[in-house]
Amino acid sequence: MVAGGSHGASGTSSAAAKKHSKQPTYSRFTQQELPACKPILTPGLVVEIVDHYDKDCIPSTYNTTSDDMVTYIKSPKTNKTCIRTLTVPKKMKQPIFIYYQLDKFYQNHRRYFKNRSDKQLRSGKITDTELKENCLPEDKYGGEQIVPCGLIAWSLFNDTYGFTINNITIQVNKKGIAWKSDKQYKFGSDVYPKNFQRGLIGGANLDEKIPLSEQEDLIVWMRTAALPRFRKLYGKIEEDLDANQKITVVIQNNYNTYSFDGDKKLVLSTASWIGGKNDFLGIAYLTVGGLCIALAISFIILYIVRPRLSIPSKNLSSIGKFYF
Repeated sequence: MVAGGSHGASGTSSAAAKKHSKQPTYSRFTQQELPACKPILTPGLVVEIVDHYDKDCIPSTYNTTSDDMVTYIKSPKTNKTCIRTLTVPKKMKQPIFIYYQLDKFYQNHRRYFKNRSDKQLRSGKITDTELKENCLPEDKYGGEQIVPCGLIAWSLFNDTYGFTINNITIQVNKKGIAWKSDKQYKFGSDVYPKNFQRGLIGGANLDEKIPLSEQEDLIVWMRTAALPRFRKLYGKIEEDLDANQKITVVIQNNYNTYSFDGDKKLVLSTASWIGGKNDFLGIAYLTVGGLCIALAISFIILYIVRPRLSIPSKNLSSIGKFYF
């Protein structure tokens, strides 16, 4: 009886403890045990191949001084064909973007930047006075207007690239590389090249049977860069490339960057959902953040060393009377 009574008493006390307990009733919802999706964002892998070919594509007989290289690139008799071999470091999924990169080329120079006629590019109609104001010295040839006029169009990039793997040609799609807004609103569909590169040749030529709105290489080039180092889209490869594949690139090394000690590079790159490989934003954010931290520390030290003098409140009334 005693044992039974004690057992009953303990049961009653445990029931009372459970009744007055603050522990919540168990459920999978309150304990956050329900199945849930937990996405983890990971940056896409961007694979890039960069080939600095301008110096290597000069024959050894010319690759001694800058004057020799200029002589080579300007001569119409020298062979400008250059064959390069690139190795794919990792699998590259289509589309693979082909860029040419130029260094030390100041497209943002004021005289170069303004040497064009947007009116002529759009409508093809421009007076001789406007032509002379906007496009001199590339304004006329043989007494007739040059279309497109100006130094920007005249200096159009003219290196070409051909790609093969195991003697199989890789097709390069050069459609869709320009902005649609430029094609629709800045370059006329009824404006055709005329007298272009007839005098002193500066860069690539244009097909006079194709309107300017379809000359996408020109449209890409005419969107001038803000910095002296820039990349412009040359075309797209619309097939996957496997790791360790050998790409044979046939380059026509025509563009003269040797006169101003510039650099030329061929770039093959994939893109993720946030774009291609670009270190500029990261470097800019770190630089600005570092400057902010340095300024904050400087102001703290300045405040400690030379604190701001405080004026007692009882003297404020006299100061107010003095000024007012």
